[in-house]
Amino acid sequence: MRIPLDSATTVAAIVDAGSLDQAARSLNITPSAVSQRLKSLEEQLGRVLIVRGRPATATSAGEAIVRLARQLALIEHDALIGFGLDESDRSRVSVPLAVNADSMATWFLPPLARLARDRSIDFDLHRDDQNFTARLLESGTVMAAVTSEDTPVSGCTVTGLGVLTYDAMATPDFVARWFPGGVTADALRRAPFVDFDRRDSLQHGWLAAQGVDERGIPRHYVPASHDYAQAVQLGLGWGMVPSLQVPLDARPGILQPLGGETIRVPLYWQQWNLRSELLDTIATEIAVEAARVLER
Repeated sequence: MRIPLDSATTVAAIVDAGSLDQAARSLNITPSAVSQRLKSLEEQLGRVLIVRGRPATATSAGEAIVRLARQLALIEHDALIGFGLDESDRSRVSVPLAVNADSMATWFLPPLARLARDRSIDFDLHRDDQNFTARLLESGTVMAAVTSEDTPVSGCTVTGLGVLTYDAMATPDFVARWFPGGVTADALRRAPFVDFDRRDSLQHGWLAAQGVDERGIPRHYVPASHDYAQAVQLGLGWGMVPSLQVPLDARPGILQPLGGETIRVPLYWQQWNLRSELLDTIATEIAVEAARVLER
């Protein structure tokens, strides 16, 4: 049994675009051709590949086809480079990567910009918590990811990047209002804090280390890294701010640490275990930047 490349590419396009009609536009074919390719491959494999919802999503069998399509596209791109074609003659390749919001806001984009200057790459970034980016590797959504998981996803390799550190911070006015007698457990139970989203556990872990249960404490949700730091700087609440972000955004004296232990989040680079000059070049550039800015 052989899987036609155009059919695999069509399944990936449906997942990327979110619908058969949008996939047809991106592939420059008719919607009926997209539907026929999908139906033919599903009948050939005896598996449902796409759940036709809003958006359309891949089943577990569909995820395997998406991984295949992306891997073939990567191998094809490397082959074109091996032919010695001029940059203008090479087809551009889309490289989907997963990264946590704080890395994207602090250190991850500069190496991608350097790579994009010299290569025909379109980066497709997927932002998620570092505890969940590995799932995007499993599904075939991305080729590589910055993750907090040191155990490699099946079919992937893992390399340590460094440690992103966080400190509990607040403005002097906030500290004067909510912690006049010091940062005590009782004061922490009353003082509002800023959560990134409902899966963010950094603040909860820091509170637990102070002997405080996070349940019932007032909080604000600000689900964007730059806006999160700004919310803390404006006195909306206290929060765990990346050490890399403080000198970028804070004026002297606008934030002060609340004490307690610094939270250290180890980060790893996981990528498909696939011989690819392009993917290895991306990994090298990411590792160089991580070594420069992250703690060891």
